[in-house]
Amino acid sequence: MIEIAKYVKVKSLEEAYELNQKKSSAVIGGMLWLKMQKKRVGTAIDLSDLGLDRIEETSEEYQIGAMVTLRQIEQHEGLNRMTEGAVRDSVRHIVGVQFRNMATVGGSLFGRYGFSDVLTFFMAVGAKVELYHRGTVSVEEFAQMPYDRDILVRVIVPKGQQSTVYLSQRNTETDFPVLTCCISKAEEVRCVIGARPMRAVCLRDEQGILSGGITPESAAAFGTYVKEHVVTGSNLRAGGEYRSILCQVLTKRALLRIAEMEKEG
Repeated sequence: MIEIAKYVKVKSLEEAYELNQKKSSAVIGGMLWLKMQKKRVGTAIDLSDLGLDRIEETSEEYQIGAMVTLRQIEQHEGLNRMTEGAVRDSVRHIVGVQFRNMATVGGSLFGRYGFSDVLTFFMAVGAKVELYHRGTVSVEEFAQMPYDRDILVRVIVPKGQQSTVYLSQRNTETDFPVLTCCISKAEEVRCVIGARPMRAVCLRDEQGILSGGITPESAAAFGTYVKEHVVTGSNLRAGGEYRSILCQVLTKRALLRIAEMEKEG
């Protein structure tokens, strides 16, 4: 169990950043994973007084504070309308409602966990993260960055016309995913594969496989392309070979669903 020597509810991001520069410090969100670790935290940093528990909408984007819960994004009408329910699909299998009422977007993203449904979704829709010290970077870039002592302030999701589908394969309903797949189609097709079991990666249609439109044939061909270009591994949930097959299958299914959505208008 975790031991906390000192708890501080900070009054500013600057205070949080300064406190977090010590290796013994830790920013706390819902504490759902942190509390299960066997470690001693010198200073627990609570951001709950900084107004980061809201989803704010502008004419160009949605700004999701780091302390927003997974349940909030699951139920948000604007985000679900824009992504045609994909944001809801990306979190609805995560343990249960009680868990999602506590788990935060910031905590889910900052860890850049290999099993993260949230990372897969936000990368696919072209989201960015605002870091207090470094500034704004794309989720795609953020996923590849090494861990540091910065503070994740908010997630920024750009508005725009896009078709988005989120799929995952699980051994049981609320277990960690065996593989995740999110495809977003706007000016380009972004296909993100996560839980491979490493961090999510994004692929684009660099060979123009889908340039003539999404058909059963082109969807199958792009699924094969994804299978050949995504590195998968094995763990207790599945083997690498099975995950590679899932890359192909889920990519094809997601593309065909996008084609159906566009057909329906």
